[in-house]
Amino acid sequence: MSDDAPRMTSYRPYLLRALTEWINDNGMTPHILVDAGVAGVRVPPGVVREGKVVLNIADRAVVGLRMDNEWIEFAARFGGVSQPVSVPVAAVLAVYARETGQGMVLPEEAAGGSHAHAERDPDVDGPDTPPEGPADPTPGKRPHLRVVK
Repeated sequence: MSDDAPRMTSYRPYLLRALTEWINDNGMTPHILVDAGVAGVRVPPGVVREGKVVLNIADRAVVGLRMDNEWIEFAARFGGVSQPVSVPVAAVLAVYARETGQGMVLPEEAAGGSHAHAERDPDVDGPDTPPEGPADPTPGKRPHLRVVK
């Protein structure tokens, strides 16, 4: 591709929105896997585990869900307390249905994409406590991710 070719925006937010809609349309619960070490991720520190967090983004679990080309933002209850959540789209590693594990690991952007090299925040260290609130999987079940090709 030549250097004068027009530069396209990231396709990741479009995949994220499409997969979330697909999961919702099938009556399932959309969850996102987030790299909590990416700069800009704002989640309660108690929900981070091994540098990652699983967030339930179903309409019934969040208030004011907004997904644009750069950010996912909403409020959710963690430990009974409503808290704001902000996640850069570049920090989303996967989106999947809690009930079946079907979904997609989001591909990394090719060099030159608008989210090609997200910065990691070295100060984010998650405690060894499991996520709570909207991040909780169904009790007794561990979610699994099945890559659909």
